[in-house]
Amino acid sequence: MNNGVQRAAVLQDHAAFQAGNHDFQTDIEMLAASELVGTILETVMLATNMRFAAVARVTADRWVACRTVDEVNFGIAAGDEIEIQSTFCQSVRESFGKVLFNDVATDEVYQNHPIAMKFGIVSYASIPILRSDGTFFGTLCAIDTVPRNIKHPRAVAMLEMFADLIGRSLETEERLKAQEELVERERKLSRLQEEFVAVLGHDLRNPVAAFEAGLRQISHEPLSERGNTLLSLMRSTVRRMNDLIENIMLHAKSRLGGGIRVSAVHDAPLAEAITEVVEEIRAATPEQEIRLDLSFGQPVSCDPLRVAQAVSNLLSNAARHCRPDTPVEVHGTVEDNVIEITVSNQGEDVPEDVRERLFQPFERGTEERGEGLGLGLYIAASIATAHGGRISVDCTGGVTSFTLSLPALPVED
Repeated sequence: MNNGVQRAAVLQDHAAFQAGNHDFQTDIEMLAASELVGTILETVMLATNMRFAAVARVTADRWVACRTVDEVNFGIAAGDEIEIQSTFCQSVRESFGKVLFNDVATDEVYQNHPIAMKFGIVSYASIPILRSDGTFFGTLCAIDTVPRNIKHPRAVAMLEMFADLIGRSLETEERLKAQEELVERERKLSRLQEEFVAVLGHDLRNPVAAFEAGLRQISHEPLSERGNTLLSLMRSTVRRMNDLIENIMLHAKSRLGGGIRVSAVHDAPLAEAITEVVEEIRAATPEQEIRLDLSFGQPVSCDPLRVAQAVSNLLSNAARHCRPDTPVEVHGTVEDNVIEITVSNQGEDVPEDVRERLFQPFERGTEERGEGLGLGLYIAASIATAHGGRISVDCTGGVTSFTLSLPALPVED
């Protein structure tokens, strides 16, 4: 093979593979990137003294090099194609058998074979590569222009073992690629779902706002005692709807935008913000006693609206799980420039395995009564994280306590 193999009727070559548009692009990329295949080809050459080794993809009418090691200057690289009729691999594919000869000039079967004579092949080995299901993939080839003892039983056993390894690795690589593609599809689907939720939450704001405005107008009209009771219940429902929409929007922003953003202010009116949400929940759940004790003895720097929203979510959660006729307690302190807000209720302890996933989105406790989407605690934890703080849960003596610990934030100019 002077100055490279003569390639008749070439359909595609190495340039097509490099451009990423080869017919067998996936197969070539898979084998070209495999450390195992590279090691096998180097080992074949070292063990047999053959100076060319390759893995080829072989079909009924195509022979395409997927990985080569060339020390003879055959000029065959990944993606290069040789006319199938110009190779011994066609018979390998048809028979699932081997083609081996040490010296074409003296071999009983392949003596003076036209393909060997045409390309200057003197010693040759072609071993079928089969997938685990028995289907034919291609061949493991070794070639030289001088005689080599490639038919030695140990060499043949090694080549067969390597061909089997390659066949098994193909299945592993194909499964891995399929899994990666599945993960990528799931990732894209997840993002579409999150975008849909964000749009849904955004578009729900207007009809809910219109409904709320209608309730305000009705409140100015003369109503019976029953009418006032129903109006109060409807206002509570609207407040709950607004909470759900806000949680949905925050979750979507967190997932799509890389986390919840907070905006700290100097001497934040935190006590006022927390008191407001406590009063809202008292109005929505008049049967539930809520005790509030805030001792912020120094100015704090935080995002008061976001912190109040986190407290609102913790408070709503506590009210749902509180033992009847027992209070929910909210305590707030500031010490060493760290804000700590604890929301406690009496009730069943949260199981340890449930605690581990309480702050994940769409996770709900085993005693959840059906309200909510499982976003409240996740949002509260995300707000704590955005402040550089944390949220913890403790169950002691029949009391469950959620504690927000928030360091003071720097204020942007």
